[in-house]
Amino acid sequence: MAYERILLGMGNPLLDISAVVDEEFLKKYDIKPNNAILAEDKHLPMYDELAAKGNVEYIAGGATQNSIKVAQWMLQVPGATSYIGCIGKDKFGEEMKKDCTKAGVNVQYYEDEKAPTGTCAVCVVGGERSLVANLSAANCYKSEHLKRPENWALVEKAKYFYIAGFFLTVSPESIQLVAEHAAAKNKVFMMNLSAPFICEFFKDVQEKALPYMDYVFGNETEARTFSRVHGWETENVEEIAIKISQLPKASGTHKRITVITQGADPVVVAEDGKVKLFPVILLPKEKLVDTNGAGDAFVGGFLSQLVQEKPIEDCVRAGCYASNVVIQRSGCTYPEKPDFH
Repeated sequence: MAYERILLGMGNPLLDISAVVDEEFLKKYDIKPNNAILAEDKHLPMYDELAAKGNVEYIAGGATQNSIKVAQWMLQVPGATSYIGCIGKDKFGEEMKKDCTKAGVNVQYYEDEKAPTGTCAVCVVGGERSLVANLSAANCYKSEHLKRPENWALVEKAKYFYIAGFFLTVSPESIQLVAEHAAAKNKVFMMNLSAPFICEFFKDVQEKALPYMDYVFGNETEARTFSRVHGWETENVEEIAIKISQLPKASGTHKRITVITQGADPVVVAEDGKVKLFPVILLPKEKLVDTNGAGDAFVGGFLSQLVQEKPIEDCVRAGCYASNVVIQRSGCTYPEKPDFH
């Protein structure tokens, strides 16, 4: 099977500014542990404060970009994946381009003339991460860029599409273009719930994309928020996963499969009105570095097998393998070669 550019991701490319902080720091900036939010004015001084810390690290990030890089790493086939998003014309943007190209991903960034490359503050407390994204240039992505022949060619070439829910805040029209293309051509379109705030405050654009989703990824907190917002009155993740998989679909070619991760608890997979549970690889607490990128890495591992048309058991196993590797390292990073069989 030809894997060249088989998988396309679209999202917010962000440079992670990651540092270990304390509870005091979270309180000061009104940040909840293990959450993901967009930066407000009160958060802006935080980026300089993080940058001044002795243990600060700069790592190319952004949810979709992480997943695509991990899928590329797991596949070990140069150019199997492509990625589209918006960066600024600056040092951070150049670094990100270098990082992704080195990872073997074919990146087509839209470069914004005015806004700086987006950043994400990764505040690590006791191995758990809390994210505050300052989108900047990432927020400037326009569907005109996607419609350019050289970029639309990537859409035509790909058979699988993955977009994190975070991109719903930036360019719902780009998502719609890709979703409709996937439905018309019987390709596989996938999204992630991504964060409680997406399910709550971007419900309308999420609803519009939902019928096109063949796979819906998320974690237990996002699933419960989705349930509450939709008035389902259940906190049971297995029930919620089934309900999501049974929501109406735009195309009957593929049934919808919901995949919900629950940290150290089993992965929930819902399809055909039934649920399967898959245990994760447990990690002793002392080996945990940080959970930044764990969910993204799970999706990346999963996608690496899905594009090879492997059974769902293998997809989940690869997802668990990839996230287990990533949580033992800082940020969404990995060794040179995977050791997955």
